[in-house]
Amino acid sequence: MEDHIDLYPEVKQELQEALRNNNEVAAARIREYLERQNNIPLKIGITGEVGSGKSTFVNAFRGMSDDEEGSAPTGVVETTTEVAEYHHPRYPNVILCDLPGIGTTKFPADKYLKHVGFDTFDFFIIVSATRFTENDVKLAKEIKKKGKNFYFIRSKIGIDLDNERRKRDFNEETTLLRIRENCVQGLRQQGCESPKVFLVSNFHLQLYDFSLLQETLEKDLPAHKRDVLLFASPTISPEVIHRRKKAFKVKMWLFTALSGVIAAVPVPGLSIGVDLGLLVSAATIYVVGFGLDPPSLKRLAAKSGVSYEDLRAVIMSPLAAVEITSDLIKKVTFQLSTMAGLMAAEEVSRFIPIIGIPLSMSFSAVTTYKLLKLFLDMLAEDALRVSERVLSVNPSL
Repeated sequence: MEDHIDLYPEVKQELQEALRNNNEVAAARIREYLERQNNIPLKIGITGEVGSGKSTFVNAFRGMSDDEEGSAPTGVVETTTEVAEYHHPRYPNVILCDLPGIGTTKFPADKYLKHVGFDTFDFFIIVSATRFTENDVKLAKEIKKKGKNFYFIRSKIGIDLDNERRKRDFNEETTLLRIRENCVQGLRQQGCESPKVFLVSNFHLQLYDFSLLQETLEKDLPAHKRDVLLFASPTISPEVIHRRKKAFKVKMWLFTALSGVIAAVPVPGLSIGVDLGLLVSAATIYVVGFGLDPPSLKRLAAKSGVSYEDLRAVIMSPLAAVEITSDLIKKVTFQLSTMAGLMAAEEVSRFIPIIGIPLSMSFSAVTTYKLLKLFLDMLAEDALRVSERVLSVNPSL
């Protein structure tokens, strides 16, 4: 597991210090860190002129349809007059805010930012369906002046391409290049230096520049918020699944360390009970992170046109598309005789004089690590199968 420990050297150092004090302190530190990681806030401001598609983008980013309960209201007229907060359906610590278009308010750019609560946002996305306006540029300059990042999104690209396809000399790559250059040139003419414009279709996020936008956002965010964005992002591409799996491996080491520390407490049965709780928590995090929980699969079915039953049909793991309980984890664990043997050996070894507790800690850590790795591998494979099934039917999702 050494290759994962170096990803968080400050956590490793803090844990080592806690272990030198006592196991209870170490356990408390690990639990505190895991809890903190699960609740890191991420708040994104989405703004743009009337009809730009910002509300639809809010819904698309959260993996929701425009007509789904809890979605941001959309329409051909301005539907946002104040800041409207929308929590991510799987990660409530991630909030997308549908902001009123600056052109629809009486505030100049600096007062507008104060009005919407500038300091609470991690970054801003400015959406336009045509050319970015003078108001958009003023807002971008003010955001930059205040030291935060902003990103220009040119939306409704699919509609533009459909219109251009009627021409006999149509070429998609050339058309996309022309749209991007037109936006960049317009922004430069209005005094925006080195603008980055991402071409996005809210209904087909796999196409065009959304993946590039996602990578850019992750790179620009502080390290502790990158995983938050990674798991909240709506795409189900194989690349994103592999990156999520890699991020999960860090937490796998932390769960393993916690299991070993708890095993040092000389109370019969305590470690196995705690390990089951850890395994339930970790498996639930994996299932939700890969979008394999029933609500996420049903939402994906509605958006992709692949039925919920068809998605479940490609799932092989007993942990996906069900509620994760202690009984389920016990059933999966004790089907694996080697794991059951290690758990029994842990309980027996704690009563051996002198070496008993260190042996118990080792057995507990090894058992937890092997099970977590098995769960992670199975669920990642399921996520890839679901992705393949969806993309085979709807490549543009």
